[in-house]
Amino acid sequence: MQEVATVTRMSRSTQAPRRHGITAPGLLLGIGLGGFVDGIVLHQILQWHHVLTDQGDYPSNTVRGLEVNTLWDGLFHASTWLFVTVGLFLLWRAVAGGRRWTGRSLVGLLLAGWGIFNLVEGIVDHHILGVHHVRDDVADPMWWDLGFLAFGVALLVVGFALRGSDRGVEAT
Repeated sequence: MQEVATVTRMSRSTQAPRRHGITAPGLLLGIGLGGFVDGIVLHQILQWHHVLTDQGDYPSNTVRGLEVNTLWDGLFHASTWLFVTVGLFLLWRAVAGGRRWTGRSLVGLLLAGWGIFNLVEGIVDHHILGVHHVRDDVADPMWWDLGFLAFGVALLVVGFALRGSDRGVEAT
């Protein structure tokens, strides 16, 4: 029995190193970077909404409401940072494993990841939980929410189309 285990260990050690693809890192980076665009542009620069602006207890026009929203915006940014960090680590592993890809393929995955972020965040936060809308400062925010989802679908379609056009370069 010990001989079999030794042979198995030897054959595994002589195999080519496992190569990691860029699909997961590209999508994770896209999710994280899409979250950064949302948080930096919509939350901070334009100040259209914060994480909890549609929660009655935390309006952004009170000091307490702004304090709570700023905390939750920070936690949101921390989560997007984690997506980017994990994506970078996995991309580094793919590079170290000798994986090849084109810029078109990586950009496609980044766009698709951003689209995934928009769809999940839009459906969950805007529609299911109702914690905020894209624009909390307009009479009918639904059109902005639907536009956000449509933009997410467009990013996903364009991203996967770009990725699909390079499938011969890197298979996983």
